[in-house]
Amino acid sequence: MLRPASKYGIAGAVTALLALTGCGSSSGGSGGDPTDAPTTATTTQAAAKDKGPVCVGEAPADGVHVLRGGGFRLPGGGVQYAAATADGTTRTATLRDGAKYEDGQKQQSVKAGQRITVGGHAYTVSQICSYRVVLEPQDAKDKATLAAAPKSLASQGGEADNGLCFTTNPEVLAAASKGFPARGETQSLLDNGGVWKFPTGLSITVSYVDTDTGTAGLGANCAAIAVADYKDVRVGDTVEFAGVRFEISELTDDAVRMTRTSA
Repeated sequence: MLRPASKYGIAGAVTALLALTGCGSSSGGSGGDPTDAPTTATTTQAAAKDKGPVCVGEAPADGVHVLRGGGFRLPGGGVQYAAATADGTTRTATLRDGAKYEDGQKQQSVKAGQRITVGGHAYTVSQICSYRVVLEPQDAKDKATLAAAPKSLASQGGEADNGLCFTTNPEVLAAASKGFPARGETQSLLDNGGVWKFPTGLSITVSYVDTDTGTAGLGANCAAIAVADYKDVRVGDTVEFAGVRFEISELTDDAVRMTRTSA
């Protein structure tokens, strides 16, 4: 169960999920992957713009990135970043028990700096952004487990890819970074089932583009988990995949274009 934990201190962190080099070209691909979370976005009404700030709190280099709308498998359990809230001054996040959506899961609203437990393991919510929540494990064994090197960088499918998809391991993260366009370059993802696939099991898709409202939806899956589900993103918004950040640079009737902004 996900609940406040008062015994542990704040530290701050950053991490990444997922996988390795990408198969997709700058023009995207074909096919699609389902997500587990229920679909709530609408393309018939104008989506409310996030009031910001983009991020609250600090994110050093060894925490866990839980991407908006997605889940992350953790030692002893899992957690989802279910909803984002901002009022122009501060930011909160709704976290839900479990890496995969199921009816009846416990959830709570959290702030940066708050201490929580997930599956009996202690974490600090070190940063909340519109596109991610960063959790810092408080136990050295949990940090070591999340940073452990996988047996292989090749996808085996399903939960066998946990070490590629839910990790802070530098080797995996470096390989993931090389699989994306270089900083400043743009990636195009096609609507209508286009998918950008990676050899390690990560796939990124466009769920919809609505040029009337100026919004789009992007999703990512890895190890049979919906690891991100960005609804109602706009030009200028930040998204993240496998520890790599992008800015949405253009929406067209048939594609989303995003420019890499992180190293």
